[in-house]
Amino acid sequence: MSGAHGTEQVQRRTLLAVLALNALLFVGLGVGGLAADSSALLANAVDNGSDAAVYLISFLAVGRALIWKTRAAQVSGVMLLIFAVLVLLDALRRTLTGTEPVGPTMMVLAVIAAVINLICLMLIRRQQSSDVNMKAAETFSLNDFASNGGILVAGGLVMWLDQAWPDLVVGVLVAAIAAKGGLDILGDARAARRDGAEADA
Repeated sequence: MSGAHGTEQVQRRTLLAVLALNALLFVGLGVGGLAADSSALLANAVDNGSDAAVYLISFLAVGRALIWKTRAAQVSGVMLLIFAVLVLLDALRRTLTGTEPVGPTMMVLAVIAAVINLICLMLIRRQQSSDVNMKAAETFSLNDFASNGGILVAGGLVMWLDQAWPDLVVGVLVAAIAAKGGLDILGDARAARRDGAEADA
Protein backbone atom coordinates (compact mmCIF):
# COMPACT_ATOMS: atom_id res chain seq x y z
CA MET A 1 0.00 0.00 0.00
CA SER A 2 2.83 2.36 0.94
CA GLY A 3 4.50 1.59 -2.41
CA ALA A 4 1.33 2.52 -4.31
CA HIS A 5 1.00 5.68 -2.25
CA GLY A 6 4.60 6.59 -3.01
CA THR A 7 4.03 6.05 -6.72
CA GLU A 8 0.97 8.30 -6.61
CA GLN A 9 2.96 11.03 -4.86
CA VAL A 10 5.67 10.87 -7.52
CA GLN A 11 3.02 11.03 -10.27
CA ARG A 12 1.46 14.08 -8.63
CA ARG A 13 4.81 15.87 -8.41
CA THR A 14 5.59 15.01 -12.04
CA LEU A 15 2.20 16.24 -13.26
CA LEU A 16 2.54 19.49 -11.26
CA ALA A 17 5.99 20.09 -12.77
CA VAL A 18 4.85 19.56 -16.37
CA LEU A 19 1.68 21.57 -15.66
CA ALA A 20 3.78 24.55 -14.56
CA LEU A 21 6.14 24.25 -17.54
CA ASN A 22 3.25 24.07 -20.01
CA ALA A 23 1.54 27.05 -18.40
CA LEU A 24 4.77 29.05 -18.87
CA LEU A 25 4.95 27.93 -22.51
CA PHE A 26 1.31 28.94 -23.02
CA VAL A 27 2.08 32.49 -21.89
CA GLY A 28 5.47 32.75 -23.60
CA LEU A 29 4.41 31.29 -26.94
CA GLY A 30 1.15 33.23 -26.86
CA VAL A 31 2.92 36.57 -26.41
CA GLY A 32 5.55 35.58 -28.96
CA GLY A 33 2.93 34.37 -31.43
CA LEU A 34 1.06 37.66 -31.26
CA ALA A 35 4.28 39.65 -31.60
CA ALA A 36 5.48 37.52 -34.53
CA ASP A 37 2.00 37.26 -36.14
CA SER A 38 2.57 33.50 -36.30
CA SER A 39 -0.24 30.98 -36.69
CA ALA A 40 2.14 28.13 -35.81
CA LEU A 41 3.31 29.77 -32.56
CA LEU A 42 -0.23 30.65 -31.51
CA ALA A 43 -1.34 27.09 -32.29
CA ASN A 44 1.49 25.74 -30.15
CA ALA A 45 0.60 28.20 -27.37
CA VAL A 46 -3.03 27.09 -27.28
CA ASP A 47 -1.86 23.48 -27.42
CA ASN A 48 0.32 24.01 -24.34
CA GLY A 49 -2.53 25.80 -22.59
CA SER A 50 -4.88 22.89 -23.21
CA ASP A 51 -2.11 20.52 -22.07
CA ALA A 52 -1.78 22.44 -18.79
CA ALA A 53 -5.53 22.16 -18.20
CA VAL A 54 -5.40 18.43 -18.93
CA TYR A 55 -2.43 17.93 -16.61
CA LEU A 56 -4.51 19.52 -13.87
CA ILE A 57 -7.33 17.05 -14.60
CA SER A 58 -4.84 14.18 -14.60
CA PHE A 59 -3.33 15.43 -11.32
CA LEU A 60 -6.77 15.30 -9.71
CA ALA A 61 -7.29 11.78 -11.09
CA VAL A 62 -4.16 10.28 -9.47
CA GLY A 63 -5.09 7.66 -6.89
CA ARG A 64 -8.76 7.60 -7.86
CA ALA A 65 -10.83 4.76 -9.27
CA LEU A 66 -10.28 3.59 -12.86
CA ILE A 67 -13.58 5.09 -14.04
CA TRP A 68 -12.45 8.52 -12.80
CA LYS A 69 -9.11 8.15 -14.57
CA THR A 70 -10.65 7.05 -17.86
CA ARG A 71 -13.13 9.93 -17.79
CA ALA A 72 -10.27 12.36 -17.15
CA ALA A 73 -8.41 10.88 -20.13
CA GLN A 74 -11.55 11.20 -22.29
CA VAL A 75 -11.81 14.89 -21.37
CA SER A 76 -8.15 15.24 -22.37
CA GLY A 77 -8.79 13.66 -25.77
CA VAL A 78 -11.86 15.78 -26.47
CA MET A 79 -10.00 18.98 -25.51
CA LEU A 80 -7.26 18.16 -28.01
CA LEU A 81 -9.82 17.61 -30.77
CA ILE A 82 -11.51 20.94 -29.96
CA PHE A 83 -8.11 22.65 -30.01
CA ALA A 84 -7.39 21.15 -33.44
CA VAL A 85 -10.62 22.57 -34.88
CA LEU A 86 -9.91 26.04 -33.43
CA VAL A 87 -6.40 26.09 -34.93
CA LEU A 88 -7.74 25.08 -38.34
CA LEU A 89 -10.29 27.90 -38.19
CA ASP A 90 -7.57 30.40 -37.25
CA ALA A 91 -5.36 29.22 -40.13
CA LEU A 92 -8.29 29.66 -42.51
CA ARG A 93 -8.91 33.18 -41.19
CA ARG A 94 -5.26 34.10 -41.65
CA THR A 95 -5.25 32.68 -45.18
CA LEU A 96 -8.19 34.91 -46.09
CA THR A 97 -7.06 38.08 -44.27
CA GLY A 98 -3.30 37.81 -44.75
CA THR A 99 -0.44 37.48 -42.26
CA GLU A 100 3.22 38.50 -41.96
CA PRO A 101 5.00 36.07 -39.58
CA VAL A 102 8.46 36.93 -38.20
CA GLY A 103 10.79 34.00 -38.93
CA PRO A 104 13.60 34.68 -36.39
CA THR A 105 11.14 34.98 -33.48
CA MET A 106 9.48 31.73 -34.53
CA MET A 107 12.81 29.90 -34.60
CA VAL A 108 14.09 31.17 -31.24
CA LEU A 109 10.83 30.37 -29.43
CA ALA A 110 10.61 26.95 -31.13
CA VAL A 111 14.05 26.00 -29.77
CA ILE A 112 13.20 27.18 -26.24
CA ALA A 113 9.87 25.34 -26.32
CA ALA A 114 11.53 22.17 -27.64
CA VAL A 115 13.98 22.13 -24.72
CA ILE A 116 11.18 22.59 -22.19
CA ASN A 117 9.01 19.91 -23.82
CA LEU A 118 11.96 17.51 -23.86
CA ILE A 119 12.33 18.05 -20.10
CA CYS A 120 8.61 17.32 -19.66
CA LEU A 121 8.91 14.15 -21.72
CA MET A 122 11.91 12.93 -19.69
CA LEU A 123 10.07 13.59 -16.41
CA ILE A 124 7.03 11.64 -17.57
CA ARG A 125 8.94 8.71 -19.08
CA ARG A 126 10.94 8.36 -15.87
CA GLN A 127 7.72 7.14 -14.22
CA GLN A 128 7.49 4.10 -16.57
CA SER A 129 3.77 4.06 -15.80
CA SER A 130 0.99 2.34 -17.74
CA ASP A 131 -1.58 4.66 -16.14
CA VAL A 132 -3.92 6.01 -18.83
CA ASN A 133 -3.43 9.63 -17.73
CA MET A 134 0.36 9.34 -17.61
CA LYS A 135 0.24 7.87 -21.13
CA ALA A 136 -1.89 10.84 -22.19
CA ALA A 137 0.70 13.19 -20.68
CA GLU A 138 3.44 11.44 -22.67
CA THR A 139 1.39 11.80 -25.86
CA PHE A 140 1.01 15.53 -25.23
CA SER A 141 4.73 16.06 -24.72
CA LEU A 142 5.60 14.06 -27.86
CA ASN A 143 3.08 16.08 -29.87
CA ASP A 144 4.49 19.35 -28.57
CA PHE A 145 8.08 18.33 -29.29
CA ALA A 146 7.17 17.39 -32.88
CA SER A 147 5.30 20.68 -33.28
CA ASN A 148 8.33 22.65 -32.10
CA GLY A 149 10.44 21.03 -34.82
CA GLY A 150 7.85 22.01 -37.40
CA ILE A 151 7.82 25.62 -36.20
CA LEU A 152 11.63 25.76 -36.38
CA VAL A 153 11.51 24.63 -40.03
CA ALA A 154 8.64 27.00 -40.82
CA GLY A 155 10.53 29.95 -39.33
CA GLY A 156 13.53 29.16 -41.53
CA LEU A 157 11.33 28.89 -44.63
CA VAL A 158 9.55 32.16 -43.82
CA MET A 159 12.94 33.89 -43.66
CA TRP A 160 14.27 32.20 -46.79
CA LEU A 161 11.19 32.57 -49.01
CA ASP A 162 9.84 35.78 -47.43
CA GLN A 163 6.35 34.25 -47.58
CA ALA A 164 3.76 33.40 -44.92
CA TRP A 165 2.54 30.02 -46.19
CA PRO A 166 5.10 27.86 -44.29
CA ASP A 167 3.76 29.28 -41.01
CA LEU A 168 0.17 28.49 -41.99
CA VAL A 169 1.08 24.98 -43.16
CA VAL A 170 2.78 24.20 -39.84
CA GLY A 171 -0.17 25.65 -37.94
CA VAL A 172 -2.42 23.17 -39.75
CA LEU A 173 0.07 20.32 -39.14
CA VAL A 174 0.11 21.15 -35.42
CA ALA A 175 -3.66 20.83 -35.47
CA ALA A 176 -3.42 17.48 -37.27
CA ILE A 177 -0.90 16.16 -34.72
CA ALA A 178 -3.18 17.28 -31.90
CA ALA A 179 -6.19 15.60 -33.52
CA LYS A 180 -4.28 12.32 -33.85
CA GLY A 181 -3.14 12.59 -30.23
CA GLY A 182 -6.72 13.21 -29.11
CA LEU A 183 -7.98 10.15 -30.97
CA ASP A 184 -5.13 8.03 -29.54
CA ILE A 185 -5.96 9.13 -25.99
CA LEU A 186 -9.66 8.36 -26.47
CA GLY A 187 -8.68 4.92 -27.78
CA ASP A 188 -6.44 4.30 -24.74
CA ALA A 189 -9.25 5.37 -22.42
CA ARG A 190 -11.70 2.96 -24.08
CA ALA A 191 -9.16 0.14 -23.86
CA ALA A 192 -8.52 0.87 -20.17
CA ARG A 193 -12.24 0.83 -19.40
CA ARG A 194 -12.68 -2.42 -21.32
CA ASP A 195 -9.76 -4.06 -19.50
CA GLY A 196 -11.13 -2.86 -16.19
CA ALA A 197 -14.57 -4.25 -16.97
CA GLU A 198 -13.07 -7.61 -17.95
CA ALA A 199 -11.03 -7.73 -14.74
CA ASP A 200 -14.16 -7.07 -12.66
CA ALA A 201 -16.18 -9.75 -14.52
